[in-house]
Formats: sequence, C-alpha cells, structure tokens
Amino acid sequence: MVTEPRRILFVEDEKTIREAVSAYLEREGYWVTSAADGQEALEQFAKHRFDLIVLDLMLPKVPGEQVCRVIRDASDVPIIMLTAKGELEDRVRGLELGADDYLVKPFSPRELVARVRALMRRAKVTEEPQRDRLVFGLLEIDVAGHKAFLDGRELDLTASEFKLLLTLSRYPGRVYSRMELVEKVLGYDFEGYERTIDSHVKNLRAKLDDDPKDPTFIYTVHGVGYRFEAPKTDDE
Repeated sequence: MVTEPRRILFVEDEKTIREAVSAYLEREGYWVTSAADGQEALEQFAKHRFDLIVLDLMLPKVPGEQVCRVIRDASDVPIIMLTAKGELEDRVRGLELGADDYLVKPFSPRELVARVRALMRRAKVTEEPQRDRLVFGLLEIDVAGHKAFLDGRELDLTASEFKLLLTLSRYPGRVYSRMELVEKVLGYDFEGYERTIDSHVKNLRAKLDDDPKDPTFIYTVHGVGYRFEAPKTDDE
C-alpha cells in the first residue's frame, strides 16, 4: 500500500522565504500548501486537513497569534511558530498560544526539516490509543491507578505532582511553558503565580531523585519552562 505524503501548511509573508522553504520541504517528500497572510492561512486550514503547520508570527491581514489561536481551538495539529526575534517574550507567547515548537529567523531549512520530522513522529505517537502504563527506565507510571513507581518503589505523590508528571511524560521532548503547566495541572481558574509550578517541579524532582543540575527525567528549558526526556539505555 502506498503511503500518502504528510501535508504541511507553510504560512509566511516573505515570498522568497516562502518559495525556498516550500521547495525544500517538497524535496524532502512533503506536500506543501503555502499561504502569504493570516486570512489565506485560515481559509486553507478550513478547506484541507494538514499534518503540521509552520506559522510566521508577523503576518498581514490576520496576525499569526490570532491564526494560531483559531487553529488551536479547532485542532491539535502540531504548530511550529516562526519568530523574527529571539526575545524571550516572543518565544513564551508562541508556546502559550499553543505552538508546539518555535524557530527564530533566520533559520536553516535543514533545522526546520529536523523539527518537522520530530513533531511528525510525536504526533504519530499521540494518534495511538493512550496507554494505561508508561515505562521510562526505572520509572513506571500507572495511568489508570494514578500511581508512579521508581525502581519498584511506589512514590508518594500529591494529586498535582502526579498530574504534572503525567502531563510531561505523555509527550517526551515537548517543551511546556510554565503557564501551560499551570493550566493543565492546576486548572484555568488558578489565580496564583505561574512560578508556582516551579515548586511542584522541585518537589517532584526530589521524589524522583532527579538532580536539576544533572537531570534524568525533567529538564529545565531556561526562560521557557520544562520538558521530560526518557533516559537513554546503554545500547542507544
């Protein structure tokens, strides 16, 4: 059976970048639909099913932030946000809007392709039925039982700590901003500070015997938030 190529919506107002990157992605075997502004992006999104979206933050007609918000409200399709600046505010804003990754201009087409592949792999995993048990080396998470074990020993986790661990470990490698984790773990109506999540991470790390200076499971992404990584095995 012939597998249909994965479809990408590439939204970029600069014609030279749009054409060059679209051609590069097509050479890598993807089907690419391009859009030059936010309005065209939303029209294309309404017409077609896409496996991934590459979205510039600065767009005419409809801003990239609004495009991202509309798409995220309707779909879980992976989104890579392109930003013209490497400033912290732009990166955090993109992640809080629902983007899965970001890339700062100017960027290498090869790096974009690598990020596209990584998100495609991750999205393929999420399409599979949710597992009742997750295993990462010595760490085992009983999803249905709301329990976690480290080297066979049950961890004494609070409800928030378990939810935090499960949220991070569901998608290894995905970077979560603090605000995302606050919303997913503590709820949208939480009125405290987003830095509250740092205390939960600190407590969870202590129970996982996870040294923040040399982490095994939970990694700090400075200026953004946290990500979970599965420990490498000896044969990797």
